[in-house]
Amino acid sequence: MDFHFWRSLNNIRANDKALLGRIILREYYIPLGGTMSLADTQYLNIIENILDHGIYGQNRTGIATYKLPQQIMQFDLQEEFPILTTKFVAFKTAVKELLWIWQMQSNDVRKLQDMNVRVWDEWMREDGTIGKAYGYQIAKYKQLDNLIKTIKEDPDSRRMIVTLWNIEDLPDMALQPCAYETLWDVGNGYLNCMLIQRSGDMGLGVPFNTAQYAALVCMIAQVTGLKPGKFTHVINNAHVYENHVEALREQLARRNQALPAPTIHVNPDITDFYDFTPEDIVLEGYEHLGKLSMTVAV
Repeated sequence: MDFHFWRSLNNIRANDKALLGRIILREYYIPLGGTMSLADTQYLNIIENILDHGIYGQNRTGIATYKLPQQIMQFDLQEEFPILTTKFVAFKTAVKELLWIWQMQSNDVRKLQDMNVRVWDEWMREDGTIGKAYGYQIAKYKQLDNLIKTIKEDPDSRRMIVTLWNIEDLPDMALQPCAYETLWDVGNGYLNCMLIQRSGDMGLGVPFNTAQYAALVCMIAQVTGLKPGKFTHVINNAHVYENHVEALREQLARRNQALPAPTIHVNPDITDFYDFTPEDIVLEGYEHLGKLSMTVAV
C-alpha cells in the first residue's frame, strides 16, 4: 500500500472510509510479537466475520449457531504448515484419526480407542462402529489405492477425487461425513489438494481438519515422489456454536500474541502410505497459547 493508495481514500465518504480501514487492518494485520501464522490470520478473520455478521439459527444439535456460507482458506505448504498458535490443536490426535480413516480405512471406533483417541465415542453404535461412514467408504471402493495409482501413472488427470459421500449408504451412517471430499491436482512436481467440508464447527472441528488434511497432502506427496503444494479448505456452512462464542472471543483477544507456524516433518524413509505410523509425522517447533475449553455438539 503506497502513498497514492492512501491519498485516494480522501474521495471516499467518512463512513465507508472507516469500514475500509477496518478491512485493510484485518487483511494486513501483523502481530506485535513477530510473524503471525497464516492459519491464525485466515481462521481468525473468518471467526471475526461470523461473530460480527453471522446468521443466527437453529440446527439438529439443539445448540444455536452463527453461520456464514462458503468460507475458504488456502495455504502454500511450501511456505508454512497451517495449524493455529492462538490455541492448542491436538495434532497427534488428528494424525491418528487421519490414519484410522485413510490407512486403516476403518469405521470401528474401538481401534481409535486403542490409540487413546476418543473423538468418535459419542457416535459409536452398539456394534462398536459408526456405520458405513468415513474409512468404510475409502475401503469399499479402494479409493486411496486408486488415487495414489492415478497420481503416479496419470498425474495430468482431472478426475482425482476421493469422496465419502455415498448417497446409498448415508442412512446407515452414525454421522454423515462433514469433511467429505478431496480433489487432487498435480503440477510442476507439486501435489495440490482441495478439501470440501459441508459443515464446519469453527471452534473445534475446522482447526483440527485443516491441520489433519494438510498433513495428508504432505504424506501422499512423499509416497508419490512429489512436493506438497497448495492446500485449499472450503467450508460450505461455517458456523460458531452459541456456547463457543466466549472462548472464541478470548482467542481473538490473543491475536497480537500469535506465534510463527511450526514445521512438519514426515519420515523420509516411508515410501508406502500403509507403512506410516503416528510417530512418522511430527510438528517441529509447535508453540501455542494454550487450550481453550469448548464442548462438542453431538
